[in-house]
Amino acid sequence: MKLTETGLAGCWVIEPKIFTDNRGYFMESFNEFNFQKLTKTKTRFVQDNQSCSAYGVIRGLHAQKGEFAQAKLVRVVHGKVLDVVVDARENSPTFGQHFSVELSDTNHKQLFVPKGFLHGFSVLSDKAVFFYKCDEYYRPEHEYGVRFDDKDLQIDWKIPTEKQIVSDKDLQLPTFKTVFGK
Repeated sequence: MKLTETGLAGCWVIEPKIFTDNRGYFMESFNEFNFQKLTKTKTRFVQDNQSCSAYGVIRGLHAQKGEFAQAKLVRVVHGKVLDVVVDARENSPTFGQHFSVELSDTNHKQLFVPKGFLHGFSVLSDKAVFFYKCDEYYRPEHEYGVRFDDKDLQIDWKIPTEKQIVSDKDLQLPTFKTVFGK
């Protein structure tokens, strides 16, 4: 595995080793021992989630609060997405900054999203199957979010406005300043 810093402390792009031949490819998508050794964390994942979405879908920005905050390891099984994280750790020097990376079934990149980050993605291919591991169980009562189109965050989701598909729930989310007062 190759680990690349994102500029946001504790958030990394991870590229697994890919072995290809005339039959296709093989990769080890996750190995807890190697992951902990490489990232120097004790992160243990307890829940896997998968979604399938069409072109133009934007999901996010979501997180869980307090003791139930989740670290995530995300990747794309089929298709291509723009994956986006926002540092929501109030004592972080990169608080309020975001990072985005294309994840696809051809580049096999993964993104490690530490606790305290908002997370979302937009679908850039006709369809995308998105997979992620979480180190805490989902608890709806601890979930919160920020609008994907918050003008202060200035995130380019790479989807024209007229083609964006966003859930009613996500359209009701507050701005970053409303949540954090900054």
